[in-house]
Amino acid sequence: MASHPEFDQNTGAMEVAKAFEEQVRGKTALVVGVSPQSLGESITLSLASQNPAHLILASRTRSKLEEIADQVKKSGSTARVSILVLDLGSQKDVERAAKEISGLTDRLDIMINNAGLCVVKREFTPEGIELQFGANHIGPFLLTNLLTPLLLRTARSPTTSPGSVRVVNVTSQGHRLCPIRFHDYNFDGKDIPAEERWAEGLPPSLTNGRDGEFYPGFIAYGQSKTANVLFAVELTERLGKEGVMAYAVHPGSIETSLSRNLDTEGQATIANTSTFWKNLDQGGATILVAALDPALSKPNPESVYLSDCQLEPPAPHASDPAAAKRLWDLSEELVGRKFGADKAVSVM
Repeated sequence: MASHPEFDQNTGAMEVAKAFEEQVRGKTALVVGVSPQSLGESITLSLASQNPAHLILASRTRSKLEEIADQVKKSGSTARVSILVLDLGSQKDVERAAKEISGLTDRLDIMINNAGLCVVKREFTPEGIELQFGANHIGPFLLTNLLTPLLLRTARSPTTSPGSVRVVNVTSQGHRLCPIRFHDYNFDGKDIPAEERWAEGLPPSLTNGRDGEFYPGFIAYGQSKTANVLFAVELTERLGKEGVMAYAVHPGSIETSLSRNLDTEGQATIANTSTFWKNLDQGGATILVAALDPALSKPNPESVYLSDCQLEPPAPHASDPAAAKRLWDLSEELVGRKFGADKAVSVM
């Protein structure tokens, strides 16, 4: 149970940051997916208001990062701010970024994997992985594992409170659309068993392909969001005993650049998925609860998933430990590395 049962869908990120000011002050946080008018902006400015030691901001566009960094400086925050250009769709760029981050700091208290995309036409990463699975899951999987030595070093420090080191994966209710399609994660149209098929009764606007191609983009998005939850399940299994907690967060329904980049039909589909639309401050609140709440400092056998600032059970296919382990193995195969507790070993 979270510390503040009164927090709900109306709670704002700034309110959460103030409530947990002691958990922010002096910390080093990495926020991935930072740009103006985004959840990343809300998260960053809320954290900055409570004077962390160091904020590392990552995104694909330097000018957007510079704009947010300038806002932090103008806010009067004492935080040191570093910016980092990062394309999660490129494993080569993720490896470069991980090295750069390790050179910027010798500790990492909070890692927020917030970046994500939603597309309705089939695209691929440079490694040939379906783009949403590649950028929304494989990129964060690789980055987090490459930074795990930094997370563990922080967790083992005598000045670190047990369980305060956090990895937060931003998922969505979209995870309920589809389990991991282990037999066809790239959406090539291969046969899959019944347990890997998308949820029954979904409207055609979610399941139909475009331009005569078999590619249900929203279902592929759902698969990547399921991966965000399962990654938190397995990461907690592996690192929880070392004091690194992982959570997956549904921030709520928010009109962001992710939905604005869709075509008219895609935007109409998204608009019909919720009766309560949050602003960016409300959207960032649950993310910060997962990152900061001391009540979440021990592995929870019931859930690693939060919505509206409270723990909640995810879809059964997103909480299955066997599926989480299987996804980890597939992810290692796709990045060509085996990950232990403190190091990554190339298997290419």
